[in-house]
Amino acid sequence: MSQDFILGDETLWNPSNGASRLFLRQVELFEAELGLPSGIGPMECDESRIDPALFGAFTHALLARHRRTTHTVILTLSEGFTTTVLVLAERAGIDLDWAELAAPPRGPRSDVQISAGTGMPTPATPEAWATSLREKAARLSRHMAR
Repeated sequence: MSQDFILGDETLWNPSNGASRLFLRQVELFEAELGLPSGIGPMECDESRIDPALFGAFTHALLARHRRTTHTVILTLSEGFTTTVLVLAERAGIDLDWAELAAPPRGPRSDVQISAGTGMPTPATPEAWATSLREKAARLSRHMAR
């Protein structure tokens, strides 16, 4: 069995029920963390409809949060979800401002990790951050059936 994530008339992703269920639970978690609706609708009759405007705002906020943190554990826990969302956003044609997203974070960082004996980690350069995330999304996309 599988389920569909749909935008308009296009299926963006057709995962197995288990992958879909896990993803939707992560959607709920990140909606709560970001304080924003994702635009990913409930699964009804094996279909979840995506609202492009809400999904675009959610994706932008998720990527901005990912860029602001240097906490290794938080990055590790959230990177798979973030990459999956990026694949869906690219398939949906969501316009992302990579220059703005990749720019060094302004204001206080969130979820900063102080490593024992090494001081505070620094975020990746803008180019390295964006390139790494986009490469991971490209690799993942090959495994996300439509």
